Amino acid sequence: MSPLTAAPPWTAAAGDATRLRRAFGTFATGVTVVTAGGASPRGMTANSFTSVSLDPPLVLLCVGRDAGMYRSLAETDRFAVSVLASGQEDVARYFASRSRPAGAQQFDAVGSLPGRESDAPLIAGAAAHFECATWRTYGGGDHAIFLGRVLALDEAPGREPLVFHGGRFRQLADRAPEV
Repeated sequence: MSPLTAAPPWTAAAGDATRLRRAFGTFATGVTVVTAGGASPRGMTANSFTSVSLDPPLVLLCVGRDAGMYRSLAETDRFAVSVLASGQEDVARYFASRSRPAGAQQFDAVGSLPGRESDAPLIAGAAAHFECATWRTYGGGDHAIFLGRVLALDEAPGREPLVFHGGRFRQLADRAPEV
């Protein structure tokens, strides 16, 4: 019997955060920087971002309740998401680091543009930008789930996204044509 057809050991995984994180890591995701504007702008690397609806246009992101970004998002009604492009791994690592400066200074090390609809910085060179108004917020265990209504978007056609899989940054690769 293959490992995928055997009865899964759910109870064994329930208390094993390392194993759970590793299993979650089998799902490849894009990499984003979520930003909030205001008097003290903030950015955070996140891969828990997805589209939800076309009508109304909604996106979802999850943020840990212990993250500074959680407080920033809870205090504002607008935010932005920059989908990082291949080659922006340094930007992803920078916004994942807790040692970066606070406030507007954290954007001095990377190129950014002012968001017209969100008042949040947008990361220059990204594959896409979404400026959003907070639509709903839900509890999700140790995270909060933010739904945002898309107010404005911009995309860079042909710019490949940065991908995260198995605990590593990766790039998309074209499949060889089938013979």
